[in-house]
Amino acid sequence: MVRVEDLRFGYGATGFRLHVPEFTLAARERVAIVGPSGSGKTTLLNLIAGILTPEAGRIDVAGTDVSQLSDAERRKFRASQIGFVFQDFALLDYLPARQNILYPYRITPALTLDQDARDRAEALAVACGIGDKLDRHPNALSQGEQQRVAICRALVTQPNLILSDEATGNLDPDSKARILDLLFEQAAEAGASVLAVTHDHELLPRFERVLDFAQFRVAAVDEGAPL
Repeated sequence: MVRVEDLRFGYGATGFRLHVPEFTLAARERVAIVGPSGSGKTTLLNLIAGILTPEAGRIDVAGTDVSQLSDAERRKFRASQIGFVFQDFALLDYLPARQNILYPYRITPALTLDQDARDRAEALAVACGIGDKLDRHPNALSQGEQQRVAICRALVTQPNLILSDEATGNLDPDSKARILDLLFEQAAEAGASVLAVTHDHELLPRFERVLDFAQFRVAAVDEGAPL
């Protein structure tokens, strides 16, 4: 599903340098990424999703070299192929939860917003415990509820690849287990792979493989950078 080869990236203003000689994620595989703050875990997810572009190297996702796509092509590819749970949720304040979940369908012509998609959004919201909050805007939701909206949005398109940046970080222990079960269940149904950044080591046995990212950090970084 994902193959990274000789990937190089840097934040010029901070001196941060990232070098990933090789990384692969198999179809349907579930891999957790751990490592100290500032080691580049979030940066790797952003590179795989095409939000950032590398200085050198190749990032192949489902047979497509993402780094060779134009900005518009990367947005289209990301919306149709990748479900991303962002660390800061990235919800749109002016849209209620239901429309935030369905937002990928509104920005990508390749996706069809039909009744099946609407039903799937409702079912995901119920499974995440926010079925009664779909008409609320993000500012009327708790952090944990906002996070569940972001998770539903990542899953609703039934993507081939799910990228998760601390998807369970603001949840209580019982909710963490339930949300992770939902994430894995939806991934299995869609035949998707999961690549998840987490600091919660109690969750690691649930994954098939754990990648320690400390080995890829090759320079100091400004602690304010989003890594």
